[in-house]
Amino acid sequence: MEQTSATDAPDRRDRGLDSGLSRNDHIALIGGPTASGKSALALKLARETGGEIVNADSMQIYAGLRVLTASPSPEETEQAPHHLFGVADAADGWSVGRWLTAATQALAEISARGRHAIVVGGTGLYFRALTHGLADVPPVPETQREISSLLYAAQGEEAFRALLAELDPAAEERIEVGDRQRLVRAHAVAVATGKPLTAWQTDTRPALAPGSWKGMVLDPPRDELYARCDARLGAMVEHGALDEVRAMEARKLDPSLPALKAVGYRELAAHLRGETTLEDALDAARQETRRYAKRQMTWFRNQTPDWERVVP
Repeated sequence: MEQTSATDAPDRRDRGLDSGLSRNDHIALIGGPTASGKSALALKLARETGGEIVNADSMQIYAGLRVLTASPSPEETEQAPHHLFGVADAADGWSVGRWLTAATQALAEISARGRHAIVVGGTGLYFRALTHGLADVPPVPETQREISSLLYAAQGEEAFRALLAELDPAAEERIEVGDRQRLVRAHAVAVATGKPLTAWQTDTRPALAPGSWKGMVLDPPRDELYARCDARLGAMVEHGALDEVRAMEARKLDPSLPALKAVGYRELAAHLRGETTLEDALDAARQETRRYAKRQMTWFRNQTPDWERVVP
């Protein structure tokens, strides 16, 4: 794929959902915020090209929360092959690396069948792993993470940054002020592995070959997107989201598991425990959904400036 500068990025804001994609593209990457219409576009393109859809949403990987995570319905999955939707149990947390392995395998199989692939979702790190590669950083011992964290607490950010600058000056420069988690991780990796995190991250290869893919981002007006987010929550409850959360809560899973971080889960679970009314839970979930959508829009704007933009 020929890359363009951010200022030259194609902008198809007046041409609708078909903009920026050709049925001749072997791999189409469709990103964007929640409720922007990504799934509908992916299904439309799959029907037109005889293509197959690959999930790039970290929550739609998990089974048991199809409605709450807005995963494709049985009727939609009958219209085109779908991959990596609902394939993991909620008790089994997937990492970006695990998804990348599964996704590249699915893409290779689709290619072997001579069919187009449409990768769709809102998890930016998944797309970055595909197009830029994933750093193979060795596991850092828990003791080192604790030592680095305690050092940060004792020294304060300014002094800790000075220590990090000696080990990984590029990381110290790019990590924003106040981002304790990333500062501590960079320090722990450098100490534990003897190699700066920046060096690990530089030594990567994209999973997708240059020229084999084309990316686009759905970018609806913010007010319209927020209205869609608000309406979606009510529809989810009508179609069984509460039952999904009730069944998941009955399993008494570790609340830190990724699947239980699905937007709206925490608020609906609180309602089921009698801690809040359904309307209050929905209001809180709508607010969190809008915040999540805003974070997604910011990520795609900053990380994929050369992808085509389309207003659905």
